[in-house]
Order: sequence, then C-alpha cells, then structure tokens
Amino acid sequence: MNLSKISEDSLQRAHRLWVDYGILWLGAILVGLIAVVYARAIDYCFDIFRSLQHAHSWAPLLLTPAISALCVWLTRRFFVGSEGSGIPQVIATLGSHTTERGLSLLSLRVLAGKLGVSILAITGGLTIGREGPTVQIGAAIMFNLRRLYPSINAAMERRLILAGAAAGLAAAFNTPLAGVVFAIEELSRSFEQRASGVVITTIIFAGIVALGLTGNYTYFGTIQVINETSGKLILAVIATALLTGCAGGVFCWLLLNTQRWMPASVQVLRRERPVAFGAACGLVVALIGLLAGGLTFGSGYAEARGLLSGTEQLSGFYPLLKMASLIGSYLPGMPGGMFAPSLSIGAGLGNLLHLFFGNTSLGMLIALAMVGYLAAVTQSPITAFVIVMEMVNGHALVISLMATALIASRVSRFFAPPLYETLSERYAPRPAVLEAAVADEHAPHQ
Repeated sequence: MNLSKISEDSLQRAHRLWVDYGILWLGAILVGLIAVVYARAIDYCFDIFRSLQHAHSWAPLLLTPAISALCVWLTRRFFVGSEGSGIPQVIATLGSHTTERGLSLLSLRVLAGKLGVSILAITGGLTIGREGPTVQIGAAIMFNLRRLYPSINAAMERRLILAGAAAGLAAAFNTPLAGVVFAIEELSRSFEQRASGVVITTIIFAGIVALGLTGNYTYFGTIQVINETSGKLILAVIATALLTGCAGGVFCWLLLNTQRWMPASVQVLRRERPVAFGAACGLVVALIGLLAGGLTFGSGYAEARGLLSGTEQLSGFYPLLKMASLIGSYLPGMPGGMFAPSLSIGAGLGNLLHLFFGNTSLGMLIALAMVGYLAAVTQSPITAFVIVMEMVNGHALVISLMATALIASRVSRFFAPPLYETLSERYAPRPAVLEAAVADEHAPHQ
C-alpha cells in the first residue's frame, strides 16, 4: 500500500512537472529545431535557384513568374492565413479573442503552408525573408501545444503565442535579447509579469537548440569600427536617419496605399485574377533581377554580409531595385518576410551614403543604415536597434544605433502608420464572428 501511495504521488508530481514545465520546454525545443531546419531548407533551395540562374541567365524569366503564380494559387486555395510575413497575424491573434483568431491564423494547416510555400517561393528567386515567417511558425507551434494542457484560458494562450513568436525571431537571427524586446515592443505593447518567465524560458531553450545545431555565430559577422570624431559621427547619424526614415516611410506607404498609386487595370487584375497578377509580379521581379545582375533575387543576406565584410561591391541603384523587387514579391500575397530584405536595402543605403561620407567607416554607415531602415519599416526602434546590434556585434555603436533608429522611426511616421499593426487590422474579426466568439467564451468549457 505504501509503495502504491508513493507511486501515485510520484506520478502526480511528474504530471505536475510536465504541465508546469515540460510542455513549455517541448515547445521551445520544437521552435528552435524547426527554425534551424527551415533556415537550412531556405538556403538549400535558394542555392538551387542560383545554380540554375548561373547556368541559364534567362531561366528566371520563366521560373520566377511560374513559381510566383503557383505560390499565390496554393496560398489562396489551401493556406489562407499564411500570406505575408506572419507578424500581422500574430498581432491580430494577441489583440482579441485569442482562441478564435488562433484557430484561423495559427493552425497546423497555416503552419504547413508557411513553411512549404515560402520555401517554394525562394526556389523561384522571389525577394522574401524567413525571419518574419519564423515568428508565425513559432507562435503556431506554441499555440497548438495548448491541447496538451488539462485546462487552458485565454491569458495562458496569449503567453504561449507571445513566447513562441519571440523565440522564433530569436532563433532566426540568433538574437535572444531582440526576441524579448520584440515581444514587448512589437507584439504586445505591454509585458505582463507572468508572461516574462514564459517568454524568456522559451527563448533560452529554443536558442540552445539553434546554437547546438548551427554553433555560436553573429548573423552578419562582426563589424570593425574605426574611431570617428564626434562631429562626423553626429552628421552621419542624422543623414542616415533622415535618408532611411524617408525610404522606409515611402516603402510602408506604397504597401498600405496600393489603391492610390496602382493603375486601375492592375487593381482589377489583382482583385479578379490573383494568380495571373502573381505571375505578372514574378515577371517584374525576374526583370529587376536580370537588370541588377541577379543581386536582387532572394533575401539579400549574402549581399548585406558581403558589404559589411568588404567582399561585395554594389551599385548605388541596388537599394531602389531591391525595394522594387520586395514590393513585387509582397503584393501577390504569398508567404514571405521583410526583415532580411529590409536589412539588405538598409545596407545598400549605407553603401550609397559612403559616396558622400568617403572618410567615414563603411561598416559603420552600413550598420547605421540597416538599423535606420528596419526601424522605419517596423516603426519599432528598440527592436530594430537590438536586432542589428546583436547581429553585427556592434556594441561600440550603441548610442549611434539607438539615435538612428529613433530618428528614422519618427521620420517614417510622417509617411505611414506602423506597418505590421496596420496590416493586422485586416485580420480583425467581423461583428458576427465577434458575437459568436463572445458567446463561446461565456459558454461552459467542455
């Protein structure tokens, strides 16, 4: 009888530990593992595209439009909710009625579409990143693990989603601090004390898995900063912040106001024949890529890292062409992120500024422009600053990066409201759905 009692107590303690810690740790490990596998799949498939492009320079003219059209068809037919970067979907889910929104935007079906279609898109050379999608992937993994809890409420679901999204970003960039800041500034706009432990624990375990599989690394390497005079540095910060703030603001305005600049016939094509519109956008992306010598295809990670290391030479037109390619890849509505392409555009702007600040460190200008443009696009200056600081090991530029991010973010607001937050409003539930969700919340739990 004593043995039976001890056994029962042990099982109860084990079950309690599983519920309190085990499920969370399992989710964190899955987020880290899938983030690494996803990154390697993206790199592998883009290498396939590069090989084909180098062997046949005309291949993108056929391949990119075809894959773009296929991605749009798959997304609209099977994976509605997986389109775009995924960050707006996470914000919308955290905003209200977590269960109802989560079942629509963070389901296993959406998770599969996010992974599969974005990998297919990068095989076609489309200008997308994997970091934003990894945020939605992480959130979806943690949301679906709620089924393992014996009882769950909206507050706990929210903490799981927040933790998964933050861990996804941290694992994608290998920037754990940025994951915490991202959860506070971009996703929740507030931070509950009870949520902090869940978020940080998830980031730690996801980061351990990612580090174990990829090793300790900085996303863009380490920049070498030559000592600059305070006058030159202040001037560089102001010029960089103004340029990137305007560029990022215009980019946001273009994405949020397509009806104001897109010809009426193109709007009709986009609305009534989305697959054909996707093929047309793919052709535009291919033409831009050929005009740029192939440099605008893909996320732009290699180009940004090459600029920072001094092994890459880019035209002054590169950031404009990359921005056009990113818009052409985003508008059809297929899965794909904007973080890495935005960092690449920022790097190109820093390279352009070096023409006017020839005696200033190129690496420093690129780092400043990357943080400025990312802050302008996201209008989350603290997140942008921490991400870039961790990615380039730029602790010597802390104050300069902070100032650039803050100014660029403010400048961007003159052009457009916060991009991700505005896009998330498109996923707001309709009044009828809201009434059903409210009724369901007050119904007894089954």
